[in-house]
Amino acid sequence: MATWFISDLHLDANTPAIVQSFLSLLEQLADDAEALYILGDFFEYWVGDDALDISSTAVFQPVIRALQRLSKQGVALYFLHGNRDFLVGDGFAQAAGCTLLPEHQLIDLYGTPTLLLHGDTLCTDDVDYQKIRKMFRNPQWQAQFLALPLAERIRQAEAMREQSRLAMQHKQAEILDVNPQSVVETLQAYGVTRMIHGHTHRPAIHDVVVPNSNSKAQRIVLGDWDDNKISYLRVDSNEMVLES
Repeated sequence: MATWFISDLHLDANTPAIVQSFLSLLEQLADDAEALYILGDFFEYWVGDDALDISSTAVFQPVIRALQRLSKQGVALYFLHGNRDFLVGDGFAQAAGCTLLPEHQLIDLYGTPTLLLHGDTLCTDDVDYQKIRKMFRNPQWQAQFLALPLAERIRQAEAMREQSRLAMQHKQAEILDVNPQSVVETLQAYGVTRMIHGHTHRPAIHDVVVPNSNSKAQRIVLGDWDDNKISYLRVDSNEMVLES
């Protein structure tokens, strides 16, 4: 049995192929996984759990039902928010049979303490994004946004998505990646030698040098999904496999 990690599927009504790929993966997990961790940006955007029943999110109903089935089969499901789906709440968690995690979560992964996070907090060179992130994670801002009519929330989410897409076109690639010092400081803050995250869409296993430490650290980056590829990390007591 193994523990699986995924992130950055960016599901929405325009990604039916990715939905089908995910449903196929869940069928495989039923016989192999003891736990599945979704590390953010599972959805392209999420405007509140009350959107679960509207027609534009109907594509998600098979996903939610499949997650619920997997949970009832004994696979532990965990959801960690990303920068696109930070408004996923208890309503979704209950419907899907998963547990919501804080933005930094320590787990014991077959004897190795491991830090899980979405990864956007490591991209500290992108100062403009970090300012926006701070606003989005403010409980007062979230309460005000969720009080808006659903149609208005969807309109604003789509506008913000387009603004983000345009902004990224003018940013250097290095700014959009993690800051090495932030990686080291985060590993030191949590006292671990391994972290797993997504967000950057650059799947790889990196060795990290931590000053004043005799242990080699690892940073494992999950890949994003599209119509032609999936990405996941599978870990068991004997090996770790990153597929993309």
